[in-house]
Amino acid sequence: MFGKKKQTPSIDKDQLELIENAQRRIKQKKRLYIHFVVFLIGAVFLIIANTILGIGEDFTVAGINWFVYAILAWLFLFIYHFINVFITNKFMGKDWEKYQIEKLVAKQQQRINKLEAELEKDDTKIKKTQVSEEVKIPPTTIENKGNTGLTIIVAAGENNAIGKDNKLIWHLSDDLKRFKRLTNGHHIIMGRKTFESFPKPLPNRIHVVITRQKDYKAPEGVIVVNSMADALDAARKDDNPFIIGGGEIYKQAMPLASKLEITRVHSVFEDADTFFPEINTSVWKEHSRITHNADEKHAHAFSFITYKRK
Repeated sequence: MFGKKKQTPSIDKDQLELIENAQRRIKQKKRLYIHFVVFLIGAVFLIIANTILGIGEDFTVAGINWFVYAILAWLFLFIYHFINVFITNKFMGKDWEKYQIEKLVAKQQQRINKLEAELEKDDTKIKKTQVSEEVKIPPTTIENKGNTGLTIIVAAGENNAIGKDNKLIWHLSDDLKRFKRLTNGHHIIMGRKTFESFPKPLPNRIHVVITRQKDYKAPEGVIVVNSMADALDAARKDDNPFIIGGGEIYKQAMPLASKLEITRVHSVFEDADTFFPEINTSVWKEHSRITHNADEKHAHAFSFITYKRK
């Protein structure tokens, strides 16, 4: 999805000029050769016509037969043609060709240097977005192209705890209902461990599982990929795919998402082993908040908070 498009170099003006000049030079030499052959045949014909056949014997100028003037005029045209090809075109010689070749090589090297600089710049930009949320990336950049509604959904404690031993630390009925309502009919992107924590794939959702295991086997209908880039590509036709965990997947997705759906559980969980990244308020703006108090169905108070990228 984020691959760099290969650029095919086209013939520039200098290359085109070199080709056209070479073609013109060849045509000039061909015409000179034809001229020379026709001149020889014509001269012989004129001599035979006058001396053997007696054509134009009585036509002389200053005592010289007309065919001599005809041959001289033709010879003049041939010499002019010869000079035009071989003398006035010296700039097309070896020195000129060498200069043109050096010029073309320099041009090609400049193009290569420019492409290498652009590729290095792109690689640096991608690395920065992967390791730091401080870089503000608008939803329309190449990293989430086709997924402008990419949303992270998570339930996290006050200390950003999200789980222990690949399991949730709490059970909040309303949070599970909200998760089902928001993700229903969409792609849900997750890491392998998060997927394996489900008893079975969740209904009416397309599962995209990211794993480093090249031969990972998943149930039919589950899409298995090896990178976040491939996961986003697999969900490119979904206008609102969701990132659902775990911790490392959340970190990779933070610079790419346009919205966060947070269930903030108002308790601190010291024994957690998985945590959600800190939300940078210079990047994210709170859009809405709904708070629920603890009750018989919910052991902890919590708030549904929606953040949007500034």
